[in-house]
Amino acid sequence: MTSKTPSTKSPIASMTGFARAEGSDGTTHWTVEIKSVNGKTLDLRCRVPTGYDAVEAAARTEVARQLKRGNVSVGLSVTRSATAAPLRLNRELLAQIIDLAREIEGAGAERPRIDALLSVRGVIDTVETAESDDGRAALEAAMIGSVGEAVSRLVTARLDEGGHLLAVLTTHLDEIERLTAAAADTASLQPDAIREKLRQQVQALLEALPALPEERLAQEAALLIAKADVREELDRLRAHVAQARALLADGGAVGRRLDFLCQEFNREANTLCSKSADVDLTRIGLDLKATIEQFREQVQNIE
Repeated sequence: MTSKTPSTKSPIASMTGFARAEGSDGTTHWTVEIKSVNGKTLDLRCRVPTGYDAVEAAARTEVARQLKRGNVSVGLSVTRSATAAPLRLNRELLAQIIDLAREIEGAGAERPRIDALLSVRGVIDTVETAESDDGRAALEAAMIGSVGEAVSRLVTARLDEGGHLLAVLTTHLDEIERLTAAAADTASLQPDAIREKLRQQVQALLEALPALPEERLAQEAALLIAKADVREELDRLRAHVAQARALLADGGAVGRRLDFLCQEFNREANTLCSKSADVDLTRIGLDLKATIEQFREQVQNIE
């Protein structure tokens, strides 16, 4: 499989990414931020101001529609522009205060100044303009549009990161394939070498003191033959490499299946090392285990 460049969209997606979208209607400005990290399932957390339940519900629906795995956090921040609210004069309260001031003035008190009268709490109030249902609906629709934009950008970011992962994973698969071929080519696995080694081991069994019973001798010889044969392990390693390449080519949410395949890779590499009685084959087996572990670590990032 040919590695893709980081700028090319990958058929696989990473679970890590960040995206942001902003919007404004002239009096209200909002920002939507979404980030995601690795997770076994899709776990979504939303943080929105009180009163924006419709925006949160839309965010949950959109994230669930476009993403399959990952711990995802959605944040909405809202800022209203500071505008001068209209003032209202409470004439009834002002008239009562003036009447009371006149009574006090008649008793010899100094006449109150107008600014003192207007500073009395309740004489002047600010008028809060009520938001119409249509205005509220339009504001929420615009915010929901920003949510969709942010989610789409997050998907793009995760796919771009998937391009990097694809290149790394392909390199690891190439190395696993190379090591598998090297294991098959080791001198200890050549037919003549296997026959000679078995002959020596069987001869040692025949010369054992006390002599082994015929049935036990047959069992020991069978075990030696089974341990010397690692062709099945090598065949399964080749098959796992082909399956991994196919999954990466198919794309989509293949992270879990690749993670399971890593377990199979490890099982064959461990068996290969346990059967090996040759220094070169053991070294190759250890290199295989190291490369498979590197492959598995990268697979943990795939959706």
